[in-house]
Amino acid sequence: MRTQRERKKQLRDSAVQQPAIARPQRIPLRETPADKRDFFADVMDVVRQVPKGRVTSYGAIARYLGAARSARIVGYCMNNSHVVKPPVPAHRVVNSSGLLTGKHHFATPTRMEDLLKKEGVKVKDDQVVDFRKRFWDPAVELGL
Repeated sequence: MRTQRERKKQLRDSAVQQPAIARPQRIPLRETPADKRDFFADVMDVVRQVPKGRVTSYGAIARYLGAARSARIVGYCMNNSHVVKPPVPAHRVVNSSGLLTGKHHFATPTRMEDLLKKEGVKVKDDQVVDFRKRFWDPAVELGL
């Protein structure tokens, strides 16, 4: 037999409307089992956190996501970053030597370099000057 309090609670709870489109809540990256993650979305989330004036590498992102041998897959994700909302600063992702290897996927061959220079990153011969100084490691900055 239910009490009056329990009946009121049930009535109140049943009156709560669910949103028309239920968007799944993202669980913090490190608390989600690998087989339940959306690798593409995780890559985009990490890249969005790279600060202006800094660069990271495909491999550093892959290592942070627990897929150390998947730097190439991170690169594939970056190829599609121009259609993702909110925007992704893909120009801040370079190879492990600081080379602008993804520049061919931008609207013009110099667009990636132009965006980096606009943020104060010096580039010479398609390579980030002072790469180690400018390098942003997600494992260090976001914690592992």
